[in-house]
Amino acid sequence: MKKILIILLSSILVFSNTGCDSYLDVNKNVDAPDYVDDYLYLAGIEQSFQDLYYDIRALGPLTQMMGTTGYTSFANNYYSKASDAGGQSWRLYWLHGFNLENMINQATESERWTLAGMGYVIKAFTWDLLTKYHGDIPCKQAYIPGLLAHEYDSQEDVYTIVRGWAYKAIEYLSKTDNTNYGTQISSNDYIYGGDAEKWKKFAYAVLARNYISLSNKTDFVSSGIADSVIYCVQNSFVSVDDDATVKVANDDEMNTKWLNFWGVARANLSRSYFQHEYAVQIMTGTVPQYDKNTGNKVSNSNNQNILGVYPYELNSVQILADTIVSQYGHFDPRTTVLFGWTSPKYSTFTLEDTVQIINDLGLPNLRDTVRLPYIEAFPTEKDYILKYVSKRFYGGSFTNVTGPIGSAPSFYGRNSTSSTTSDGFGRWLYRNGAPYILTTFAEIKMCESEAYWKKGDKASALQALKDGISGHMDFCQKYIYPSNLGGDKITLSTFRSLADDYIAGPYVGGLTVNDLTLSHIMMQKWVTLYPWGAFEAWVDLRKYHYDIQYTGDYPSNGNGWERNELYMKWDTDVNDNPNNEKVYKGFYLMPANVEGRKSAYNIDNDGAPCYRIRPRYNSEYMWNLPSLKKLQPIPGDALNYHCSIPWFAYPEDIPTN
Repeated sequence: MKKILIILLSSILVFSNTGCDSYLDVNKNVDAPDYVDDYLYLAGIEQSFQDLYYDIRALGPLTQMMGTTGYTSFANNYYSKASDAGGQSWRLYWLHGFNLENMINQATESERWTLAGMGYVIKAFTWDLLTKYHGDIPCKQAYIPGLLAHEYDSQEDVYTIVRGWAYKAIEYLSKTDNTNYGTQISSNDYIYGGDAEKWKKFAYAVLARNYISLSNKTDFVSSGIADSVIYCVQNSFVSVDDDATVKVANDDEMNTKWLNFWGVARANLSRSYFQHEYAVQIMTGTVPQYDKNTGNKVSNSNNQNILGVYPYELNSVQILADTIVSQYGHFDPRTTVLFGWTSPKYSTFTLEDTVQIINDLGLPNLRDTVRLPYIEAFPTEKDYILKYVSKRFYGGSFTNVTGPIGSAPSFYGRNSTSSTTSDGFGRWLYRNGAPYILTTFAEIKMCESEAYWKKGDKASALQALKDGISGHMDFCQKYIYPSNLGGDKITLSTFRSLADDYIAGPYVGGLTVNDLTLSHIMMQKWVTLYPWGAFEAWVDLRKYHYDIQYTGDYPSNGNGWERNELYMKWDTDVNDNPNNEKVYKGFYLMPANVEGRKSAYNIDNDGAPCYRIRPRYNSEYMWNLPSLKKLQPIPGDALNYHCSIPWFAYPEDIPTN
């Protein structure tokens, strides 16, 4: 035994003399390293943003961008505390977690200012989104080692912290960085490839988003928040080329087909999620007219020929488009890429298709020898889109693919379940290799427009609105993917021509300062966010309280809703008080007293719509319940906690009960 002990001691001496580098240095353990070079964290952190698209399964139905046969509880504005559904964003606590903290801290210590600044932009963007989604969240204590329970911070405090990170990012990205990164950042940054100036613009975009969420606060203008929005927008994106998007590898269809959550290969949008009737109505100018006495849609008794034979009279207030498709500029071509559309033929446009279209349109029966140059000179596809396609947009209901006038197709444009055999690589953002969208030039210009509107500067608001619409046309066009198998059913040139017509038409170019309303700004912003930006669309809907009819500062039980009915503003109501005029024309929640709604929420809601998503069940309700119980005005363990109005949506401070 003594001999064995001597041998072991001798071995230890040998190890100690030769140094840890060769034998016992666990820091070099590739399976469980305790140190990683800062730049190696970056790619994994950025790619985890796909989780945001997971949660659009909840927010798509909540914002009436999507109907669903899957996440039906969210379509019904209900969220049980015993569920992790809609909880993917919460996972950023550990998907980013210490990875992001280490990246920032290590880069800062080494004065690698570009990388550190990028880390702070990501952190500000993520936490801004997280608090808007969940409300109060653990922030100050989030990453204290050894802490097993975490206190929740108020949303107001989190907002302040988020802004601090964004401004710190701008400070670092403005510093002179003498680091020779080589390909360390460019090969791992799937957003901007290491372009510090674009990252700085992204930081200003995060700030603009943060500030504009407070636009319904009574001190939005007087406190200078509106001016902060405008300043940040003017230092942010200048075109679609600045948009913050996460690329999936090299956008190679065959090698990345499983990477996009919305791609055909993963089939998440096949039929479980589909375009909602509200989205289709506002973008095709078919918001119906309701009888205020009954809530029913007014029948089209004159059999008026509106996009075919439309069964209902149309509301006199149409904000985005109308049905006069025979005149250029009245049709919004964004419908052709945002939505799937039902077409009996001409899914692509070959020469033979074009010849057939010419015949269908009643054009002269030219001899074959002169037909080809005639086809090339005539915008046949454009006329086909206007005459045929404009009639074939259908939306589903909250939880059923069948809507008021037809069945919604899949986002890939088909009526049956998607498959790679029939849909190829997919189309637009619903394509295998499409990037994840974080925020865009178009969205940021809409923030600027709203801020100018609140300040009473309608001329500047109108110009920002027009810039935003033009930017969104560029955004839509950028991701069009024509293909003989699947792919978008409109070519780039035809989309551009129709986009130019729309921008010059009555709903953009013809819009004057005297015509401009808050509805024009917010509804156009809603469209620019469709459907990738459902997070921010839900922020806007909540800060304007879903257009619920109430008195005072905010709705409540007995003042906006009762247990079995919810009272909403009418589309046609016009009032000098902006709090009483409806912002989102055509938008009605499920318990509203209009046809196609009239269905009460779950009894646990006590009549209220959903205002926040609960924290992740297996994290907070299993392990951090005492902290949840302290939240106000509704405790986090209450059955209706998901109906608790967040701080940003209160005109004043949050009440205590």
